[in-house]
Amino acid sequence: MSSGGRSGAEYRIDGLAHASGATVRTIRAYQDRGLLPAPERRGRANVYGVTHLARLRQIADLLDRGYTLASIKELLDAWDAGRGLGGVLGLVAEVHGPWTDERADRVSRAQLMAQFGGIADDRAVAEAVELGVLEPVPGHEDEFIVPSPQELAVAVELFAAGVPLSAIAAQLREVRGQVEQIACRFLEFTTEHVFARWLGHRPPTDADAADAASMVRRLRPLAQQTVDAELARAMRLFATRHLEEHLTAEGPYTPGSAGPREMSVALPVATIEAVESLVGRDQVGDFVAAAAQREVNKRTLDALASSTGRE
Repeated sequence: MSSGGRSGAEYRIDGLAHASGATVRTIRAYQDRGLLPAPERRGRANVYGVTHLARLRQIADLLDRGYTLASIKELLDAWDAGRGLGGVLGLVAEVHGPWTDERADRVSRAQLMAQFGGIADDRAVAEAVELGVLEPVPGHEDEFIVPSPQELAVAVELFAAGVPLSAIAAQLREVRGQVEQIACRFLEFTTEHVFARWLGHRPPTDADAADAASMVRRLRPLAQQTVDAELARAMRLFATRHLEEHLTAEGPYTPGSAGPREMSVALPVATIEAVESLVGRDQVGDFVAAAAQREVNKRTLDALASSTGRE
């Protein structure tokens, strides 16, 4: 029995299962756990209404967002007790919303081959799927969703520069682990110093959840901005050092050849640290070079004075 999607629609359990997408077994399990209100009893029949359908859809949505049935029950109990759920659902939607402006793309296996040298590499494709760089399109075995076109573009450029696909995948795994640690630390930090006042009780009130959702919107870009700025700083620092090391490394040298000779000299760590404390890290090289030159000049003058005295 069902009167369709009109207000006041009524369902038997089979009809409710069809309308909600849940199985009859699942509906009964939700009732047993107190997630779904009991149906109205009419004679020998159980009758469900639009409120049951709405509740099933809410449960399905929260499950899709990663919530456990126990957590969902707490939220729904709070709602049933009159505490409201609009703010909580708004917070859930905010957290599960996109954290990037990127739009997913779609690519065929032929297009992938063209981007990666025209060579079919099923193993590399399988690894990309495992990493989530590619997502198979159901019913289209030769087509893939690309959640992050930027990430795929980086892989294409690295491959064109001569980096093997296996090395690219290994690097992505390593970077992902490090970035996940940064994300966890940022969440712990903001939870402790920002969100604790709103989320210190379970479940939060409707107003507190709404305020927390607003704060998520404000803080959402901060993690990426911080990582971008610090990555730029670190790349500049280490790229400069790396270049200096290669430019000043001892190379072929013939006595009497034109131009100054440059070479790297290993110094004790204690010496480097002492110099850093005096002049700062950026000036260590110049300080050591100047000190060495001063010593050379001093010895040259001493040798000249000694030679003049003997005459």
